[in-house]
Amino acid sequence: MKKTLCTLLFFVLLYPLLAEDGYRLWLRYEKIDNNSLLQTYRAAINSIQVTGNSAVIASARQELLTGLQGLLGKSVTQSPSPGTGNILAGTWQQNALLRTLIPADHMKATGKEGFVIRTVRYQQKRVIVIAANEDAGVLYGVFNFLRLLQTQQPISNLSITSAPTIQLRLLNHWDNLDRTVERGYAGFSIWDWHRLPGYTDPRYTDYARANASIGINGTVLTNVNANARILSPEYLEKVAALAHIFRRYGIKVYLTARFSAPVEAGGLKTADPLDPTVQAWWKEKATEIYRYVPDFGGFLVKANSEGQPGPQNYHRTHADGANMLADAVAPHGGIVMWRAFVYSNEKPDDRFKQAYNEFKPLDGQFRKNVVVQVKNGPIDFQPREPFHPLFGAMPATPLMMEFQITQEYLGFATNLVYLAPLFKECLDSDTYAKGKGSTVAKVIDGSLEDHPISGIAGVANIGNDINWCGHPFAAANWYAFGRLAWNPQLPSDEIANEWIRQTFSNNATFVQSTSRFMMASRENTVRYMTPLGLHHIMGNSHHYGPAPWTNKAQRADWDPIYYHRADSTGIGFDRTAAGSNALAQYSPDLRRQYENLKDCPDNYLLWFHRVPWTYRLSSGKTVWEALCTEYQAGVSAVRDMQKTWNGLKPYIDAARFEEVQQLMAVQEKEAVWWRNACLLYFQTYSRMPFPAGVEQPDQTLEYYKSLRFPYAPGI
Repeated sequence: MKKTLCTLLFFVLLYPLLAEDGYRLWLRYEKIDNNSLLQTYRAAINSIQVTGNSAVIASARQELLTGLQGLLGKSVTQSPSPGTGNILAGTWQQNALLRTLIPADHMKATGKEGFVIRTVRYQQKRVIVIAANEDAGVLYGVFNFLRLLQTQQPISNLSITSAPTIQLRLLNHWDNLDRTVERGYAGFSIWDWHRLPGYTDPRYTDYARANASIGINGTVLTNVNANARILSPEYLEKVAALAHIFRRYGIKVYLTARFSAPVEAGGLKTADPLDPTVQAWWKEKATEIYRYVPDFGGFLVKANSEGQPGPQNYHRTHADGANMLADAVAPHGGIVMWRAFVYSNEKPDDRFKQAYNEFKPLDGQFRKNVVVQVKNGPIDFQPREPFHPLFGAMPATPLMMEFQITQEYLGFATNLVYLAPLFKECLDSDTYAKGKGSTVAKVIDGSLEDHPISGIAGVANIGNDINWCGHPFAAANWYAFGRLAWNPQLPSDEIANEWIRQTFSNNATFVQSTSRFMMASRENTVRYMTPLGLHHIMGNSHHYGPAPWTNKAQRADWDPIYYHRADSTGIGFDRTAAGSNALAQYSPDLRRQYENLKDCPDNYLLWFHRVPWTYRLSSGKTVWEALCTEYQAGVSAVRDMQKTWNGLKPYIDAARFEEVQQLMAVQEKEAVWWRNACLLYFQTYSRMPFPAGVEQPDQTLEYYKSLRFPYAPGI
């Protein structure tokens, strides 16, 4: 034990001397640079006592030792006898002293995963108590306490009670078995399937630590475009090796189930969910999985979408398919997350409407252990989308949110785009399902309809790049997702402030300046990509860069012209009663707001209306003038961000400063590309000049049309 602690202390003290590469994410545990505060912390913390013998408690104990020794710059001991540590952590029921120090009613609000942190008096001394009802709560409490120290908060009079409002807080990895990552922009998959289970990369433990530190309690290891081979004994042995590591951090593993697996892997002639032999095959497969992974979480399924097989191949419904799988995992306590991302090129109706049309009639037909997973918007993770109309429309069915953390439509890992404002914009949206205040957050946390199961998922932006997410700022979106999954009410700027302080510096100038441009970054990206409600005008397939002229995709609803519908008379998609009538899928309150052209917010104008180029907005500008000035404003904002960053060089390490500086230069070029390509194209229809203040493009439209990206990452 002494040798282990010495090695750990050596590592903690040595690491700051090494170059910053982003690997430690927000868990850097650098020595406190405020000397006065450091002395206060040191006086308050000399030893710890973490009670309990489980693997999760062991992780909490080790994290507390690691964190404190790094932050305090000194060795912290483990107290041998009850109550002698400055920090006392453990489960309330199993520790008599904790039951003395923390009243029972204080523990009620914490549930299974929550915790309390209190500064109390014991034997004439001040003691910091971290108590929870279950082991996972102790681990989350330890991470919360370390966050306080990392962000240099006072700890002399702590009184914190925290519990997650959403039960299932998952990352969805779109990772393939060959280690490619669909829509991944940070290298290859971190799952080294070839060397598993014999070799388990230490990175897996650091991955689990990072997730646990922000409250994520589940991970789907494989792509929703699933491969049935993951269900084979060979791969289940590999999955079990990962599950063993993650279990120590309160994280369950889930897998994607390919609906046609009974045919492809089981030798059956059908995958019909109502066929008894198919049902028996899945039940046997579920039992087999649980032999390898006793706490297996369940399945995530993409079916009858973008060519994936599903129950509709056999003239069955989504409920038939989901219930068949749900019955297979139910005896083991598993769940099924059935994705609602469905649309068909054969159906002439607005793609916006198709998921609602398919799933709304199925409300109440799913098993109790089925959650329908719905993307935040009705199209596909656009820079800005209205919330999906299914939220609030299926009161008898638990709905689970699906956000995209990876930046498929937001410039990949070359653009700095802080996504918490996007997540919050959706979560705070009012569905009016049960009157005013029926927010999307209340739908997915189960409180609106009192559902016993609730969930939220984020499509991961993680790869094997040394800094995990590609761009040094991209990890902020992983962090923000986890924090909002725990508490959807947290403000975006508070989350940004936490992340900056832990990842870079507590210097006030640096924190304030960086937080300011992070908070503005998503809106600025919308401005130079898809202003005024434009959407899905990215390059076909790879989704890299602008291509509003594309009209030769395999299916109409993959083409940008399907969405912007620009011609000489105007631009925009009419989703009012006079058009596709997609607005009818929202509550009457929202429908009235968006259907009235005068009341519709400018940022959703072209989502819901088709307007002439000369239509005047409330600003007095025509649509053409507003479009031009918005694109220019987005470019200018990126340049302002560059200037701000250049002024922050004295406050952080050279390696990360230079990397971000170079990537901001790339982002500025891409913003100019977006502005020039889109305005030149739309100008062929508006036939109007650029207004004053909008820079003239330095290339022709034909030049931009000629650009090709056959090896863009993430395809």
